[in-house]
Amino acid sequence: MTTQTMPRPETVIPNAPSAWKVFARVASTIWSNGKARIGIVVLALFILIAVFAPLIAPYGARENGFPRSADASPEHWLGTTAAGEDVLSQLIWGSQISIFVGLTAGLLSTIIAVLIGLSWGYVRGFAADVINFVVNLFLVIPGLPLMIVIAAYLSGGGIGMIIVVVVITGWAWGARVLRSQTQSLRSRDFVTAAVFSGERPFRIVFREILPNMTSLIVGNFFGAATAAILAEAGLEYLGLGDSSIVSWGTMLFWAQNSNALLTGQWALLFAPGLCIALLATSLTLINFGVDGISNPRLREGAKR
Repeated sequence: MTTQTMPRPETVIPNAPSAWKVFARVASTIWSNGKARIGIVVLALFILIAVFAPLIAPYGARENGFPRSADASPEHWLGTTAAGEDVLSQLIWGSQISIFVGLTAGLLSTIIAVLIGLSWGYVRGFAADVINFVVNLFLVIPGLPLMIVIAAYLSGGGIGMIIVVVVITGWAWGARVLRSQTQSLRSRDFVTAAVFSGERPFRIVFREILPNMTSLIVGNFFGAATAAILAEAGLEYLGLGDSSIVSWGTMLFWAQNSNALLTGQWALLFAPGLCIALLATSLTLINFGVDGISNPRLREGAKR
């Protein structure tokens, strides 16, 4: 007598959430943090000012047909520079360079940190020792002197030079953090299963490990962008950048050269310095919301 086996019911695997749903969930988590909301609003305001600078600025960035070192007036809300340029107009136009350098250098630094950090954390042997030596070399050298030396050597390169200098000196810390997280994830079961299934190391690193480090990478980007904005302003203030462009850093440089504080032109120093501080603070505040993605305990309103 033969027994008839009943067919096993098929396991229904739910569809994976779409990219838009994942993005909406992440955005909702970040927006739920009060500090991150403030940071997003401030950053969005600066980006809008930079994008619509030609419509918002009352005068051109280099228009200098006005009285020199004039005090604030209805025509010039923040006064004029020693060269007869409108301070408010330069402040608005300067947001383009400062934001562009900060976001571009922060993005490039993060990409390099991801490539080196994940490779460093996964590979072993001689290759890991070489990467370890290079990263530690950049970590032990003080950042500011290294930036000054490289900027002085590459003088005359304009905005591209500033970005290169910031990227060269700003990727090492992110690479070390990502390396530590990669080593932690390497011992997980899903990575071991991928290794035994014959997956190539490149696919394991960038398809299995990388998606689990999204919040850490995003947080590293905002930190790198903040450092890039401050570095750009510092290099321009020291006269190591391109003084012919209009940015918040060059405004500080020319204000210092014209002895703005001694002549009572406080706005020449205070206005760009305040914008740099607010922009850097906005990115730092957004990072609080990004931390809540990987660690639910950091989310505001979370139950203990």
